[in-house]
Amino acid sequence: MTCKETILRIEAPCKINVHLQVKDLRPDGYHDLESIFVALAFGDTLWVERTEAEAGCTILMDWKALQAAGSVPVKGTLPLAKNSVYQAVSLFRSETGFKGGIRIRVEKRIPLGAGLGGGSSDAASTLRALRFLVAPELPQKQLWEMALVLGSDVPFFLRGGVAFVSGRGEQVLPLKAVEGLWVVLVYPGFPSDTANAFRVLDQVRPEPGLGQEVGIAELIRALGDYPGSWPYNNDFLQVFLEAGNQERAAVYRRIVQELKGLGADFAGLSGAGSTCFGIFSNGGVAKKAGVLLSGRRTGLNQRYFVQVTFPLAYWVNEGVE
Repeated sequence: MTCKETILRIEAPCKINVHLQVKDLRPDGYHDLESIFVALAFGDTLWVERTEAEAGCTILMDWKALQAAGSVPVKGTLPLAKNSVYQAVSLFRSETGFKGGIRIRVEKRIPLGAGLGGGSSDAASTLRALRFLVAPELPQKQLWEMALVLGSDVPFFLRGGVAFVSGRGEQVLPLKAVEGLWVVLVYPGFPSDTANAFRVLDQVRPEPGLGQEVGIAELIRALGDYPGSWPYNNDFLQVFLEAGNQERAAVYRRIVQELKGLGADFAGLSGAGSTCFGIFSNGGVAKKAGVLLSGRRTGLNQRYFVQVTFPLAYWVNEGVE
């Protein structure tokens, strides 16, 4: 099998933020963050191959799995320039000088605007696939620098697993894998605009990180404790509940309460929304909660998208076909 005939299958897992504190606005327009990221065994799948077309790039977004799962139907197409996979290919070309043709099919399962890092994970997996197919000698440091250009969450997805993430996302400290826990994801049927969420947060809170008294060392140590005693929070959830759109605030409040009522040891919001999640120490309870939540609708008459999954202990799943 020649290199141009190789089709690489690579997984792009989603993540949750079990903790997210938004700190000061930086001169470059980004915010400093302190967050604990956990990659999950649920995500998109990419098939990447080289083609004969010089400098050609074909990207097929396969939405069938996402639509079949009951997420919001995709209306229209995302402009190519805003597609994270295309952006990753373009940046890789400019940084390495690669001019060959590329064809990529993305099977989408991660809902859009969900706070699960779907676009960032797709971009990171694209970089990893291109390195494998085109430039295996490329230094990891150069791949890391490309990841940060593509987005604040992308560097984490080059490593996966569990990590304490700080700065604007470029500081990734790998942590011990979270074992024996289950996660129930509940996407409420509407996306969240990350840029707008940051604007709202900056407008309404009196000062960054107000009320956060837990130090970094304690945040990291607590990850090994029983989830019911975790000292974690998400700055966005507090702001959404107190000063956000009241209809959506009611949805967030209801989902978090439902997850706790169905046995979650910890429940919260991932990223800047809109997915809520519950952490369960009992897999049977988690699966039952997933079944019960799957048939429910929000007060906005939108159906929940529910996925039962678990944390990834390490990076997985590259396959040559």
